[in-house]
Amino acid sequence: MSKKRLLFIANPISGTRDKGPIIRLIPSFIDNERFEWQVEWTDHRNHAAELAAQAARNEVDVCVAIGGDGTVNEVARALRHTNTALAIIPTGSGNGLARHLGIPMTAEGALQVLARCDIKSLDYGLINDIPFFCTCGMGFDAFISEKFAGSGKRGLRTYVENTLKGGLSYEPETYEIVADGQSTVHKAFLVACGNASQYGNNFYIAPQASMSDGLLDVTIIEPMNVLGAPQLVMQMLNKTLDTNSHVHTFQCKSLHIHRSQPGVIHYDGEPAEAGENIDIQLVPKGLRVVVNEEADKSQTPFAHAIQELYEQVTSDIKSQQKKLLAINKNLLNRILQREDGTAEGRS
Repeated sequence: MSKKRLLFIANPISGTRDKGPIIRLIPSFIDNERFEWQVEWTDHRNHAAELAAQAARNEVDVCVAIGGDGTVNEVARALRHTNTALAIIPTGSGNGLARHLGIPMTAEGALQVLARCDIKSLDYGLINDIPFFCTCGMGFDAFISEKFAGSGKRGLRTYVENTLKGGLSYEPETYEIVADGQSTVHKAFLVACGNASQYGNNFYIAPQASMSDGLLDVTIIEPMNVLGAPQLVMQMLNKTLDTNSHVHTFQCKSLHIHRSQPGVIHYDGEPAEAGENIDIQLVPKGLRVVVNEEADKSQTPFAHAIQELYEQVTSDIKSQQKKLLAINKNLLNRILQREDGTAEGRS
């Protein structure tokens, strides 16, 4: 039996971890009797896509993306409709696709999944012909993606802070949505389409989504009081967003969305400008992926550490609101005192 050929594509600057130790671990997990492998390092934007495309032309069996969501997206984009499969060793701040697939967040765990090399053909999506593999959308999530992309800091805390604080000022838009020929109009905080279940960091925008059902999971969040934002964040973390009364969900194969003005959209968290009309569709079985057949699907990501982070961030926001209320109250008292003094002078 011929050996499977692996190409590790490592981005030295993406994500949160040094890739050198990961490369040094490979011989401990990848059996030379079954695999032959090599490593390529990226050195410019889209280089990962170029390397993956060449690997597919050379009939490499698996391209292994070592990096964050951007690196994974580049490699996946190049491997669509080829016989070369995508595998992931996640080192990013979000790791949305890896988390959905149940790929361990440790290099050791991810390499064990790679060594088993269970491969399935999975779906992907297109938004205005741009490929996405986890989610795409417009409205508040695209607004947050733009803010997050420009943040000096990455990670869960930054995402939570941007989400909660941005929600205080974001104005909902009106969307005309045609899904599989059925037309509706929604005033919405955001419209998100999930091929996979989450944005990353275990923020589940489409908790029931599957990458093998041939359907998009659409989530529409309607306008709500700002005090509902913390509950919304909590429900995204514990996979119960679809139980919120302000959330409308449905499945479809394609949809067309019209909005009143151009603005930002996102694909797998990458922001991009788009016009008033947006077309989204699902492409079935278009990407071969190394999956984790042994992943514990019942495991919940919601943990004590998440609870502590939630309480800390919401406490910060409540403190800021109290300070603002005290300033306004003090200003009002000074105005009333001034008016009283003026009235006495007139009398």
